[in-house]
Amino acid sequence: MTKKLSKSMSPSKMPVGKASGGKQKLYTLEVFLVSGPINAKFAKKNPVISRTIQIRGDQTLDDLHQAIFEAYDRFDEHLYEFQFGKGPMDPKGPRYVAPDGFEIEVGEGEKPSGRTDHTTIESLGLRKGRAFGYWFDFGDDWWHQIDVEAIEDAVPQGKYPKVINRVGESPPQYS
Repeated sequence: MTKKLSKSMSPSKMPVGKASGGKQKLYTLEVFLVSGPINAKFAKKNPVISRTIQIRGDQTLDDLHQAIFEAYDRFDEHLYEFQFGKGPMDPKGPRYVAPDGFEIEVGEGEKPSGRTDHTTIESLGLRKGRAFGYWFDFGDDWWHQIDVEAIEDAVPQGKYPKVINRVGESPPQYS
């Protein structure tokens, strides 16, 4: 289940919107489960657990969250955030939080970079090879590393986001 975490630079500040020239881009992201409340027997049977998801640049981090949530067969919603620091799990870097979490954190004085429902994938300035983090359920702490595998200039017809590959079984959300 473990994967070596890669380090990469913060995303560039790009305006929200379509890719240059008005064309939409298609992002292929591999979402690895790095840690969570998984028993040893399950982990031994599933040494790598990942889902590959394609998503359009005009879709939001909230759309990506929903795709991951469904791809891992989860059923109970919790707070979550995406982290874009020096490494995939770097809470000191730019963080984008769920709408409910945004209101809580702004009230406590900790200012996230934005809300997941207002932040498009294209606006993050992602590049192939970039890695970032996704933290789901702040109690059980499901940590994921998301690797940008490809960025294409054309988006084929179809419904997005969509899962195009699954490695390993989905662990039960609660042990």
